[in-house]
Amino acid sequence: MRHYTSGKCRLLFVGDVMLGRLLNETLTRESPQFPWGDVLPVFQQADRRVCNLECVMSDIGSPWSATPKVFHFRSDKKNLAVLKAAGIDAVSLANNHTLDFGYSALLDMLHGLHAAGIACSGAGSNIVTATSPGLMKVQGLRIGLISFTDNQPEWEATPERAGIFYMPVDVEDQRSAKLFELVRYTRRHTDLLIVAAHWGGNWGYSPPLSHVEFGRALVRAGADVIFGHSAHVFRGIEIHRGRPIIYSAGDFIDDYAVDPLERNDQSFIFVLEMDKGLFHRLRLYPTVIRHFQARLAGIDEAREIAARMVKLCDSFQTPASWNPGERCLDIEIC
Repeated sequence: MRHYTSGKCRLLFVGDVMLGRLLNETLTRESPQFPWGDVLPVFQQADRRVCNLECVMSDIGSPWSATPKVFHFRSDKKNLAVLKAAGIDAVSLANNHTLDFGYSALLDMLHGLHAAGIACSGAGSNIVTATSPGLMKVQGLRIGLISFTDNQPEWEATPERAGIFYMPVDVEDQRSAKLFELVRYTRRHTDLLIVAAHWGGNWGYSPPLSHVEFGRALVRAGADVIFGHSAHVFRGIEIHRGRPIIYSAGDFIDDYAVDPLERNDQSFIFVLEMDKGLFHRLRLYPTVIRHFQARLAGIDEAREIAARMVKLCDSFQTPASWNPGERCLDIEIC
């Protein structure tokens, strides 16, 4: 177990945050706090907060048309205030919606995030900036965030072109060696390293074997936390070599239709606690999406959501127990 800091520290993660379409329209009438429903008190207890930003935030650009694409998500640039309202410190941009409105909108969003003081990773003006880690500090702790995706290969950043950090999820692919080396290098220059992975297609409560192999390889390379998303539903959590692998954090805020079987409106707030310099506990607060808001699940639904996660964690031999006092699921990290 690595030593990081002598004080207590809480890192908070939530999955896909999509503020476009009907949410964007709603935000012309509602405050920046609106999409966060009643979850902000949990956010305020954390020291740093990270999400996957599943839309471009800009007032310019045109829908991507170079290759076929069904959905295009854009939110007005003023809605960066929504991220600030929740104290979001860093966002992952390596996903299949970052370039929905072209290169000009992406570059405009990058400028806006920088001006707002929100770190980001996974997209940039070229391959160097797209692969550069986002950086945060707390209590003297240097935290790095690397983000990649195996979605939208046509959006891959190059030395001359803006885009995303595209990476096939295959430990045998020669390109993965570059990611593992980036992880090793970044870990040497930070105290804690988060790797955000927007991997795979939609749906499915069990991660593909390739994700399991890749996630473990990232930990062996030096990643301290794997923060996965893309599936729209949450998946089980593995503790590998004392490091949490969140295979999918699910959806957190959006306007999507709800699948009656794979409940993409249900997820968690994931809070990683460090105590006396060591990973101590991962706390999962069950959430639901209601009327374009993230909300803490009511007690009966919270228990139902938690029970599903317990079963999913069992497949990784990860003990998880319901904490009735905190109304959350606790995963101890030994």
